[in-house]
Amino acid sequence: MNNIPVTAAALRGFAWPWARLAFLPARAEALLAPEWQRLPLWLPVAMGAGVLAYFAGRAEPGAAWLWLPWPLLLLALLLAWRGWRLAGWVVALAGMAALGFALPLWHAARLPPPLELPARAVVVEGVVEAVEALPQGLRVTLATPGLDGGEPLPRWLRLRLRANDPLRPVPGDRIRVRSLVRAPSAPAYPGGWDFQREAFFKGQGGSGFALGPAERLAEAEAPRRFAALRAGIEHSVMAVLPGGAGAISAALLTGGQSAIPSADIAAMRDSGLAHLLSVSGLHIAIVMGLGFGMLRFAVALWPWLALRVEGTRIAAAGSLLLGAGYLLLTGAQVPMQRSFAMAALVTLGVLTGRRALSLRALAVAAVAVLAFNPAALLGPSFQMSFAAVLVLIAGAEAMAPWLAGLRAAPGWWRRPAALLLGMLATSLLAGIATTPYGLHHFGRLQLYGVVANMVAVPLTSFLVMPAGMAALALMPLGLEHWALAPMGWGVEAVLLVARAVAGWPGAAIQAMPMPGWGLLLASAGLAWLCLWQARWRLLGLPMLAAGLASGALVTPPDLLVSADARLIALRTSAGVVLQKSNGGSAFLRDAWLRGWAEEEAEALAAGEAAAPGLDCTARACRFQPHAEGPVALLLRAPKVRKGETAPPLLATPYCAEGAALLVAAEPIRGRCPGTARLDRFSVWRNGPHAVWLRPGEGAVVVSDRAWRGVRPWVPPPPRPRAAPDAQ
Repeated sequence: MNNIPVTAAALRGFAWPWARLAFLPARAEALLAPEWQRLPLWLPVAMGAGVLAYFAGRAEPGAAWLWLPWPLLLLALLLAWRGWRLAGWVVALAGMAALGFALPLWHAARLPPPLELPARAVVVEGVVEAVEALPQGLRVTLATPGLDGGEPLPRWLRLRLRANDPLRPVPGDRIRVRSLVRAPSAPAYPGGWDFQREAFFKGQGGSGFALGPAERLAEAEAPRRFAALRAGIEHSVMAVLPGGAGAISAALLTGGQSAIPSADIAAMRDSGLAHLLSVSGLHIAIVMGLGFGMLRFAVALWPWLALRVEGTRIAAAGSLLLGAGYLLLTGAQVPMQRSFAMAALVTLGVLTGRRALSLRALAVAAVAVLAFNPAALLGPSFQMSFAAVLVLIAGAEAMAPWLAGLRAAPGWWRRPAALLLGMLATSLLAGIATTPYGLHHFGRLQLYGVVANMVAVPLTSFLVMPAGMAALALMPLGLEHWALAPMGWGVEAVLLVARAVAGWPGAAIQAMPMPGWGLLLASAGLAWLCLWQARWRLLGLPMLAAGLASGALVTPPDLLVSADARLIALRTSAGVVLQKSNGGSAFLRDAWLRGWAEEEAEALAAGEAAAPGLDCTARACRFQPHAEGPVALLLRAPKVRKGETAPPLLATPYCAEGAALLVAAEPIRGRCPGTARLDRFSVWRNGPHAVWLRPGEGAVVVSDRAWRGVRPWVPPPPRPRAAPDAQ
């Protein structure tokens, strides 16, 4: 009996920590009480995390994952209904993450597999889905194409017609053209942008160029209304406004940027004005704003109608229809999807008398876009668009009391000052929001974007886009040139600003691209800073800063080999040295240089000291980028005259040099046993390769196939032609 009190005391002492843990949910609810209205904003963040988890995998998940979100979301609703709000929110986060994981899995399962296209020239026949103007010639998109009279393919093809082709197809025509067609290319390097994944989710099977003139087999029976309208508008605009101004004007009205000269795109990019070329929230706001004002004015001019209906609601509904038409006309690009989803919520708020332009509207738009196109999350368009709007809305919430006080204070100058400060803050906040994504995808910093936007955005808002809308209204009457002329003046002024700012010293700085984990950290910092209201939101600032600085912690590869081995690049302390064979891609070269934060590359030549750590002869280069580090030996085929046969690579004399890796653009065929090899067969089987020559670790070789794994958009390893079919 004497042991009972001791045992009870021991039990009470043991239970005390668990009793304290029981109070944690209550304390968490008390802590989050001021933030209850903001908690739903984290649901699309969790959904995006699930999408990222799907694409980060190296193997395709099983179909069982498709069923996981629904019990979690149902449980979250049940917990919320029973009053357990915090538990319901936590389970809802898990359910939205599972939904984000399952959506791309479902989309990938229902899409047709990638096409196996022949290496030879074929006769392509198909229905024209879209026509795009290029600086030289046209580019057509063919739906249900057939090759050499075969069955229709389940994916569409994009072909560039010859510049001198007299045929001017319109959407709905059936054409035939002899072409060379290729499947989407592999990433430029392991971890680079995945063109095959992008094409897989877009439904594209490949692209190519015409080898002969196109032939129209049948005219359009049921014209693609918006595609035909888009092509007609582009033709009309560029007929009145030739050159870069016409191409940019057409892009603002139809969304197609393919005809813009590369020099103008570079100037807009380096000055921080590239966002004006991509139709997005600014453009649809101008279009719907103009429509709203004109409809509201029209209702006011009709007293009978104005006395019986509320003009604001009619104008809101009409402007929404106008925005829907602009969305379809411009091809429903990702920024426009987000903008129109938010515009629809704003219109709903006007019709119901509630405020809808808020972070909740942005959250609903994000969920809608991810549900229909989860792969868009990985692209710069989605990331920069949503990040800019997130920061702008959060910044407007924080600055609203201060700006309202400035406008209400006496003094004629205060309202113009508030407007000027608002424009400056908008440009500054949007620039800060999009900087991490520009660094990750493009490796560039635009230092004077705020100055350029202060001039170019008002020009676009008050001259270019209103004139463009007037031109669209006048086109049925054939009078569009009256409005296109002032639109061209405005675009020329914007180009003048872009060229001037891009020419300033240090306007665009090449920087080391941010790694994926750095972009994730910066994005989490932005979300933490903008979605919370309490003081702990400031913890997002060090997260954002750490993400921006993450590029300094990345060790780029020392050597890259392209998927066709026609490009081999070596990174030395003095810059990049490049070996380029005939047919080497300039696009890949530029992508490699961006990944290394370099502007130019030197051609590889024979010499005693081609670069620090690189010694070359006519037959081989010894590459040792780090002192006391491993050595890579680049074997080089000798140049031969026309009609002569190239001798085999002489690897044997170099085997005794102790190289950790042999590299060649031709097959090495088993020479130097025991030494790792990277040759033409390696990249043929596994795509481009990256090599790190690290002291103490040897040669670390990573192939594109090892990086991406086995996914529906990754082609299977090729087989030699003589290999028998699998049984």
